Amino acid sequence: MSALNLQLVANVIRGLSMDAVQKANSGHPGMPMGMADTAATLWLKTLRYCPDDPDWIGRDRFVLSAGHGSMLLYSLLHLAGFDLSLDDIRNFRQWGSKTPGHPEFGETAGVETTTGPLGQGFANGVGMALAAKMTAARFGTDLLESRIFGIVSDGDLMEGISSEAASLAGHLGLDNIVYLYDDNSITIDGATDIAFSENVEKRFQGFGWNVSRADGHDYEAVHAAIEAGVAESSKPTLIICKTNIGKGSPNKQDTSGSHGAPLGDDEIKLTREALGLPDEDFWVPSEVREMFDATAQRNQAARAEWDSAFEQWKQSSPDQAKAYAEFLARNVPSDLGDRLVAAIGDADGATRALSGKVIQAAAEIVPGLVGGSADLDASCKTSIKSSGLCQRGDFGHRNIAFGIREHAMGSILNGMALFGGYLPIGSTFLVFADYNRPSIRLAALMGLPVGFVFTHDSLAVGEDGPTHQPVEQAAALRVIPNLHVYRPADGAEVASAWSHMLSRRDGPVAILLTRQGVPRIERPAGAELTRGAHVVFEPSEAAVGTVVATGSEVGTTVEAAKLLQDRGVPMRVVSMPCVELFCAQDADYREHVLPSDRPVFAVEMGRPEAWCQFTGSLDRVIGLSRFGASAPGALVAEKLGFSAAGVADRLAAMAAP
Repeated sequence: MSALNLQLVANVIRGLSMDAVQKANSGHPGMPMGMADTAATLWLKTLRYCPDDPDWIGRDRFVLSAGHGSMLLYSLLHLAGFDLSLDDIRNFRQWGSKTPGHPEFGETAGVETTTGPLGQGFANGVGMALAAKMTAARFGTDLLESRIFGIVSDGDLMEGISSEAASLAGHLGLDNIVYLYDDNSITIDGATDIAFSENVEKRFQGFGWNVSRADGHDYEAVHAAIEAGVAESSKPTLIICKTNIGKGSPNKQDTSGSHGAPLGDDEIKLTREALGLPDEDFWVPSEVREMFDATAQRNQAARAEWDSAFEQWKQSSPDQAKAYAEFLARNVPSDLGDRLVAAIGDADGATRALSGKVIQAAAEIVPGLVGGSADLDASCKTSIKSSGLCQRGDFGHRNIAFGIREHAMGSILNGMALFGGYLPIGSTFLVFADYNRPSIRLAALMGLPVGFVFTHDSLAVGEDGPTHQPVEQAAALRVIPNLHVYRPADGAEVASAWSHMLSRRDGPVAILLTRQGVPRIERPAGAELTRGAHVVFEPSEAAVGTVVATGSEVGTTVEAAKLLQDRGVPMRVVSMPCVELFCAQDADYREHVLPSDRPVFAVEMGRPEAWCQFTGSLDRVIGLSRFGASAPGALVAEKLGFSAAGVADRLAAMAAP
């Protein structure tokens, strides 16, 4: 394919991009126009994809980490024959369209991940590459070691998450990554050198990457660099592509004015003239479609060859092939919860330790369960003991050492889930959920089956003090839409939480676990642990109110209720390990658990505000609106009113006429 042909494709992409942004009166035309040459070269000469089957296992993954340049991806998907029409392009950024402002997984065929928050796509791609290596090693065939291509921007590389992810990728030698860096020297506020003057080449070489340079508008140079990156056998590759943002715009090329705003009708007319395009909106000539048709034929031949090799592998390795099919299906047995409860038995103790027992049983039942911690396995207890640790050249294991990289860990987990088959988990202390938060939010937005395991969940962390004692984190997690947050009270609830996490397929689950030991809860017969909340204590007399508690506070609140019963203030106690799941139950069940004919109170060592949805008033919540203190955990809890006696006194005062 000649440079002239590629230039025509690139100019058509520029035209579609600036037209769509102009029609929407919103968007980012500069990046698509600047990277059109590089992207056209990749998609027409190297990238392996199948528009008729976007989820084909043998495809390459393409990640547009610079998601603000979404029109670049939408133009490519349309021209390549994916289910994205020219009318969809015309409806860019409109209600219900397949072309939202930033690429969204599940909304548009061919979009591998939701991008826009800068750096996230970069780290997602690292997760995909790691998943590909692990899958190929586990099932014994290089056919499953997919290649990951991506376009990353100055903004992606400025965000700290990219450094974390790049460091791990270099350490692991993920040579199936080829990223194209759009080095256009422009951000929203002006030239990048107002805040960004580092040597990116040396930085990534220090991370252990293979780094090369190419003129992003030189088709042969770009293609040669991509092919060299594909051939690299020990390191991930970053190709620094020097480009002109807004390429072709006479007055806005190389300016921040083309970054995040329409070019304007007059400038578009001048740009069409400069690029040799006709004065026609959304113009796509037949020659461009023919070039993509020719690429489609090449890809169909590549697919036929891959499919044939895959069939041969299945016939020669039937046990592995069966295991792979089960892995991809992510099925779990209907009695998973019962089997996980059995793994704990009657044990009490810290819920983090009980969770560790559950993980060992779950790993035997659920092949997709993999993961690790941010250098905290000794504390978080998330290691799968029957498996080794993934390392460079040795990926056939289920444990991952993420290092002290919580931010990247979350996004890498998302990439692994997006790759397919995996039910990945990552763990750290609850107070550091703030480092995970952007990735958790995106997992919830994409509906990914990812598990976030947080330990050291309260003031009872003790001597480490306020920096390590979470106060606002549980409440902050619960406000993320589509995230289920579990704070289990004992082993039975830990098993239920894990069963839910491993069974859920439309979003992530966070499990919050104690450092300190907690008692096993004696529940009334018939208590339903799978519905988000259930009664754990009924007084001998008619209750004057219902107290909701979570986690370690359930045992404390039950003790307080027994003290209150002796004082003639009978209270029933409800454990609510998962607010979101309880709120999704039918009205009859919610009324059964929290009867509307009596007051509701709440107890949790954290921010109190959200509990008002059940209590109706802050005056009925025993919570915490200050930071903790450095002292033994039990003493901190006592001083701040969370001993059984302290809770009993406060509840009695609240319930008084």
